[in-house]
Amino acid sequence: MTMTLPNSTQWARAAAALAASCVLACSSAPELRMVEQRELGAGPGGGLQPVGLQMDSGAIVVSASRRSVHVPPPLELTGTVYEAAAAVALPDVPPGQYPGIVNVYRLSDTIITGSEPHDAEALGQLAAWGVKTVLSVDGKVPDVEAATALGLRYVHVPIRYRGITDDQILKIAKTFRELEGPFYVHCFHGKHRGPAAAAIGRVALDGLERDHAIAEMRQWCSTASKYEGLYSSVALSDLPTAEETAAYEFDFASAMSFEGVRDAMVVLTRSWDEVKLVAKNGWKPSSEHPDIDALQSATHVSQLMNACGEMEESKAYAADFHEMLAESQGHLGDVVEFLQRGRVEGTSEFLASEGLDAAFRAAKKSCLTCHAVYRN
Repeated sequence: MTMTLPNSTQWARAAAALAASCVLACSSAPELRMVEQRELGAGPGGGLQPVGLQMDSGAIVVSASRRSVHVPPPLELTGTVYEAAAAVALPDVPPGQYPGIVNVYRLSDTIITGSEPHDAEALGQLAAWGVKTVLSVDGKVPDVEAATALGLRYVHVPIRYRGITDDQILKIAKTFRELEGPFYVHCFHGKHRGPAAAAIGRVALDGLERDHAIAEMRQWCSTASKYEGLYSSVALSDLPTAEETAAYEFDFASAMSFEGVRDAMVVLTRSWDEVKLVAKNGWKPSSEHPDIDALQSATHVSQLMNACGEMEESKAYAADFHEMLAESQGHLGDVVEFLQRGRVEGTSEFLASEGLDAAFRAAKKSCLTCHAVYRN
């Protein structure tokens, strides 16, 4: 189907309808595929070129060819970016929900966003959709081995809720421009950091206008107003050109690596602070930080602590360092185990118990003991 639209308003409406049809392709049935290979180019008003869709069973078929697109300039705003994200009205489309993977939106023929794939079945669903590259912006190290076995390539670029740095934007844009799609982009819940990274791809790869990209974040993915930094990264940043990403050196690492123990500890501390916040609130997320998941954060801390023990640098430390590190690793492992057993199904709440509280206090004490010698 081909449409001739005489003005920018109609282009914007057609773009929203096309995007909605793409979303529905993912949210209604995982077996649907795009049979026609579609070119998503900028229309006269900056929207997406509306073209026909035909559905059949099987995997998503997408042209692997890369095209050079115009990157829309930053928006000029007087209010907040969150407020501006309501300017382009999108149709009301619920997210797709599947076993082990939720909050799924197919934003274009090359970009899907959603939650972390929580198990092998969820990764298999991505493979069934035809996904080739999985971009994680969550802190936890992804299950690269399981993904690779299914033909999926992982790229790990952890970002924070406060916004995306220029270096991280370069890595994200380079991933979209140089690796094979379709792409699945995720954080943990699939509501905030993941949609922001996906929006970078929508602008850098699909050439989508920025007001539409932030509208997808707010109106479909439910990115919260408190994360103005994420919205600003998409709407106001000077996104790199194709030449700049081509010249940028990035090895598309499947798991973020660290320069040394100190570097890892900086990142570890942030996740440990999240665990402490939930513990202080009776193992329930607080209203100020409803998106923190204690198990996710504690697992990240445990992974980083284990990585510290394997670093070449740590071998030069005295025996007492390794003893304290091993003690901390053990207590953190206990915290993770108690949280795994105590999760209230379908929530980020955990059953408080004497065992969990004792493991948390022991982990906290062992960290402080080590800090007194090697950090303070």
